[in-house]
Amino acid sequence: RQPGFDRARRRSRGRGLMLAVAAPLWPYWPYAVAIVVIVATWKFLGLGKPTMSAQDRMMHGLIERMHGPSGFDYVIICCSNLSGERFWQARLEETMLKVTGHSSMVLCVHEDWEGGAGNGLGTLYALVKAIQLARAKYGVELLHELGTGKSVALYHTAGKGTRLAPLPGAENNNKPAVKLPELFEINGEARALTILEAVIRQTSILSPRSKGRLAVFWGDQVFVPSTESGVDAEPTHHADILAGLGPMPSEAQWTARALHQYGLIATDKRGDAVQLEKVSHADAVRLLPSGVLQVGTSLGSFSVSCFLLCELLKEFKAELDKKTGQFDADPHFWMPVTLSEHAYADIMLSKGTDEPASKAHWARMQRLKARVTQQMPQLRFFGAVPVGQTMHWWDYGRLELYKENNVLVTESSASAKALRHFLHAVPRVQSSSLGPVNVARSACVLGCTFRGGSIGARAVLVNVKAPYVDVDDCVLVNVSSNRPIYGRGGVLYNVVDAEVDGKLSCDAAHVRADVFVPETANLLPRLGSVASRHLKVHSGMEVDGGKAWKVRLPGNELSYEEIHALNKDVDVRAAQEAAARQHKAIIVTSVPASH
Repeated sequence: RQPGFDRARRRSRGRGLMLAVAAPLWPYWPYAVAIVVIVATWKFLGLGKPTMSAQDRMMHGLIERMHGPSGFDYVIICCSNLSGERFWQARLEETMLKVTGHSSMVLCVHEDWEGGAGNGLGTLYALVKAIQLARAKYGVELLHELGTGKSVALYHTAGKGTRLAPLPGAENNNKPAVKLPELFEINGEARALTILEAVIRQTSILSPRSKGRLAVFWGDQVFVPSTESGVDAEPTHHADILAGLGPMPSEAQWTARALHQYGLIATDKRGDAVQLEKVSHADAVRLLPSGVLQVGTSLGSFSVSCFLLCELLKEFKAELDKKTGQFDADPHFWMPVTLSEHAYADIMLSKGTDEPASKAHWARMQRLKARVTQQMPQLRFFGAVPVGQTMHWWDYGRLELYKENNVLVTESSASAKALRHFLHAVPRVQSSSLGPVNVARSACVLGCTFRGGSIGARAVLVNVKAPYVDVDDCVLVNVSSNRPIYGRGGVLYNVVDAEVDGKLSCDAAHVRADVFVPETANLLPRLGSVASRHLKVHSGMEVDGGKAWKVRLPGNELSYEEIHALNKDVDVRAAQEAAARQHKAIIVTSVPASH
């Protein structure tokens, strides 16, 4: 037989078999077409996906507003030292428009107050220095600008960052410069977003309600309100404070929510507020006045009218001129004007302040309150700005929270989706050159270069280059390695690994943050063990930086405290340039695939 005859016969048999199978189904073909059309329409409309709640849509709308174009007219940064002041003045002048969508005028100052002024007097002292800087740099009178309706924000960034150690040391004591998983381009250079820039972006939505006011914020927490009422409402009080308000909880709810660990705000039906600090449910019931409708945790951030601000500057002029005293906003500004004399003295006694001193300060603040309300009665004195009790809150003040809230961008919760929106982390692989690397769909990979490897579903990598990587549940930021990187659960930050043998570990037991000291800096001879200008600082996720502050951990030349002393007078910009040179010296050759 001819081969062609065999092929034809096989094809004929195949067609016959297909017809035999299809014939009974032929009457049902319209139903099959209908099913295909329905499935395609379902997918096109996204009906199979979880729907976003009205509140989630509102919160994403707030995030969109954070990206601009509104923002504060003036931004004051209160730094720990002169080096930080110079760094942030230069950095924010370059990045402010890119980060917030608004060109705020930047005024960076530092607190040179022996022993610290406290965040109350510290706010007033930073403003005094900013007034002088605004006059010299921009030729404007800052208080006059406030009086004409301009908005001013002040960000406190001081603090050693003990709970975040060793990361602040890797930024040469510049805690607010710790990086987050977002890249943006300035002058052709890809830069990672800092914690402070994230806070400035987030708080920019409060600028419209802050016309003619000074708004004061802290530099390590980012949140998205779960209500628009506080964001958009006109101020009704000379001073107001951000709070997650809700109905007065029962004793069981108080305990379950651990409200005794937080500063608290309580409001009555007129919106007037009372400030309390870390009290039990029984003490709250005893100390709060009758008529309280809502209670919630205080975020600490507050704003004051221009009139009240001027009165505070007058009231504390003697302390500001001599740079003496230490007053915090909550116990020394807001509690004495909202609590009874007896309640205030009772609370301050538990803090170590004797009764005569507490009563004298209470009377002083009551006189100030009376002057303000008498001379400008259009506003009541102290109120609250509601931000909701189900807000998204991303705290970067502790090492475990830094890791947890960075890994959050890989998850699928409402908070994770909001964080990705906030950080522009869509798509999740950006500006990276990857060879045959298996990247999980949920991983976040920004500005990275690898020849091969595997990146797990809970990995976050920013500006990382290495020949090979096999990591998951890790956070790696600014890491350059000649060796493969392996690990689960750890943190590598600002690491330059020039070794060629073995591997660079990123296990949970291994946290590493490198410190670079520029050539112009003194190595402090009293810390005689320092042998290098590149310190490899080792730690672990289980290490509490505050408790281990004075301890030389295994593998470290210095304790966290000694590293802080070493960095004290370092020029931050020079240190960053020294680090950049060493990162650049690690070369990972080009790879075939790009993303």
